[in-house]
Amino acid sequence: MMSLNRYRLNHMKRNKHAGAIRASKLLETPDKLIGIILIGNNFVNFLAASIATSIAIALVGEPEPIGTAVVLTLIVLIFAEVTPKTIAALYPEKIAYPSSVLLSLLLKVLYPVVWSVNFFSNALVRLLGFKPDSDESHQALSQEELRSVVHESSNRIPEQHQGMLLNILDLEKVTVNDILVPKNEIVGIDIEDDLDEILDQIGTSQHTRIPVYREDIDNIVGMLHLRSIGRLLRVEKINKAAIIQETTAPYYIPESTPLHTQLVNFQNRKLRMAVVVDEYGAAKGIVTLEDILEEIVGEFTTDMAASSRDIHAQDDGSYLIDGSTSIRDINRVLSWELDCTGAKTLNGLLTEILESIPDSLVGIEIKGYYAEIVQIKDNVIRTVKMWESNRDEK
Repeated sequence: MMSLNRYRLNHMKRNKHAGAIRASKLLETPDKLIGIILIGNNFVNFLAASIATSIAIALVGEPEPIGTAVVLTLIVLIFAEVTPKTIAALYPEKIAYPSSVLLSLLLKVLYPVVWSVNFFSNALVRLLGFKPDSDESHQALSQEELRSVVHESSNRIPEQHQGMLLNILDLEKVTVNDILVPKNEIVGIDIEDDLDEILDQIGTSQHTRIPVYREDIDNIVGMLHLRSIGRLLRVEKINKAAIIQETTAPYYIPESTPLHTQLVNFQNRKLRMAVVVDEYGAAKGIVTLEDILEEIVGEFTTDMAASSRDIHAQDDGSYLIDGSTSIRDINRVLSWELDCTGAKTLNGLLTEILESIPDSLVGIEIKGYYAEIVQIKDNVIRTVKMWESNRDEK
């Protein structure tokens, strides 16, 4: 009864399994369940001892306590303790569900005895400083315990689904600041540009939603959905005012917002894109619903430009990585363990370690990894060659 998987038991109970319903009802009052089991167990053991003593007296004329105890101990251990309890521990459901019929009946018949025994035992438990009615043993699983359950179920859950479940648990630990598209990488429309340039940008855009700004990305006018452009085709002459008319007001969120919270906010507001701002209200980047979903299910974007920012494997086992690549993406793709608690991009991590922008190409060792700066442009580390330090040992 105690070896039953409580979560499987609850599942079968919801499916109206009769044995699971009986067992679950018995486990609701474990003190009574243990009481009836131990009453029966001790009664049978003492009865067996009495019978064994009577048999010894009948056979040899005297009790023979040592010999009787040795023989009875072996018989009880083998046939009444180790063998049945081993089987019950290996197949708890096969034993517990049928046994629950007999246990339920005995509990009704011997209820006064069980109540008396539990009354005095619970009083003793309280005197010892414990709470017999405490529900600590039935607390819900913590996040780390649930993570362990997912790991241990790897032989029953496909690896991809297991990864999704673990990623969902990680949403609380990740903020929008960890996954945002940085301001310098935002593809937007400057409404001050030539109209022909704007239309050409709209026609070649690989994104469905584009921020529209005036002169500087910090001055966002609104968000333009390319589907809205279809309505402008009925206008004799498309102008900037008509484009601005089709934009929606930008949605601003703080950089510290956890992903699970932002996912709910997107759902409630029926939005798919937000502008991330720092504590001073300055724009840091943008985050989309797609970015959050990719944290759960993995990459599914059809953005062809993403390949140019990818991680490129080399023949010698190293990787050429763009400096703007986020450390979390590097860890996810390469199964590395670079520190992502501070800097969010590879460029930021290397600059933080060097404490300056290097004047020449240098190599750095980063706790089990080597990084060789390949290209520096406009005071930014553009390309880095990286590999694991144990690659040389292999």
